[in-house]
Amino acid sequence: MSDDSEKYWYNLTTGAVERGFASPAIDRAGPFETPEEAANAPELLKQRSRQWAEEDARDDA
Repeated sequence: MSDDSEKYWYNLTTGAVERGFASPAIDRAGPFETPEEAANAPELLKQRSRQWAEEDARDDA
């Protein structure tokens, strides 16, 4: 099992990349292996959201 406290997180409130559990869980997206991956979190979340919406639309058809 990995130690998420040593991984990187994207703070949804401030837009900052953080290492470990610096912010409350409700404000964090992650974990990510690198700071670069965490910095790309907003785009990744948008992509995943689009994919889920497309899957839901297919399921409803």
